[in-house]
Amino acid sequence: MARRISRSQLRSKLNQLKSKQRQAINDYNRAVRKVNSAINQYNSKARAHNARVRANRQRLKSELNRLASRSANTRTVTYRVSVRSVYDAYTRYESQVGPEPADPRHAAWLDLAERESANSAAVANALLDEAATDEAAVDPRQTEIEDQLRAISPDLDQRWRGAVFSLSPENPDAARHFCTSTREVFAQILEVTAPDESVTASDPSCERTQAGKPTRRSKIRYVLRRKGVEAESLEEFVQTDIDNIIELFNELNSGTHGHAGRFDLRQLAAIKTRAEHGILFLASIVM
Repeated sequence: MARRISRSQLRSKLNQLKSKQRQAINDYNRAVRKVNSAINQYNSKARAHNARVRANRQRLKSELNRLASRSANTRTVTYRVSVRSVYDAYTRYESQVGPEPADPRHAAWLDLAERESANSAAVANALLDEAATDEAAVDPRQTEIEDQLRAISPDLDQRWRGAVFSLSPENPDAARHFCTSTREVFAQILEVTAPDESVTASDPSCERTQAGKPTRRSKIRYVLRRKGVEAESLEEFVQTDIDNIIELFNELNSGTHGHAGRFDLRQLAAIKTRAEHGILFLASIVM
C-alpha cells in the first residue's frame, strides 16, 4: 500500500530536489568557468610564447644577417667562425627535438639556445661597431642573475658580482678583469655540479683530457643523464656555446680592440650580456 504524504511534505521534497538541482547547476557552471579560465590562461601563455619565439627568431636572423654583411676582419675572424658554430649546433638541436618539443625542459632549453645563438652574433656586431650609440641608457653593471649562482656556490655568486662591478668605462682593464673572473665561473659551475670522481664513477669510459680528467663534454653529459635526459645535440650545443664564450674572452684579452683595448659602454654591456645569459643557460642545465 502506497504511503500517503501531506502537501507540506510534498512541497518540502520538491524544494529539496530544486535545491539539489540548483547546486548541481552551480557546481557545473563553476567547473565550466574553471576550465574556461585554464584554457584562457593556456592560450595567453601560448600567445606570449609564440610572440617571444617570433621575436627571438627575428633577432637571431637580424644579427646573423648584419654580421654576414660586414667585411671580414682579422680581429674577429676566429670569433665569427665560432658564432657560426653556435648557430649550426642550435639548428641541429632544434632538428633533433623539433621546434615544439613535447618535453617542457627541451622547450625551455631550445628558447635559451636560440637566445644564446643570437647573443653570440650580437656581441660580434657590437665589437665591430666603431661608433658608440645611445650610451646613456646602457649600464653594464646591472645583472639579471639573482640566486642561480648562489644556489650552486656562494663563492661563484660573489665572483660574478665582482666581475660585473669591474665593468666600468673608467677601468681601462675592464674587459680583462671581467673575462678572468667569468671564465672561472663557467669552469667552477661544472666542477661543483659534476665533480671528476662522480663523472668517472658514472661512466668509467668517459672522454678525458690529456691530464686524465673528464672533459667538459663528459661533465655536460653527466648532468644531463642525472636528469634523465639523453640528447647528443644538446650536449653539443652546450659545449659549443661555452667554447664560443671562451673564444670571445680570448679575443678580448688579445688587446687588439679599440684604443688600447678599451671598450665603450654599449660594447661592455654586450660582452656582459653574452656571458650573463651563458651562465643562466648553463645553470638551467646543471640545476
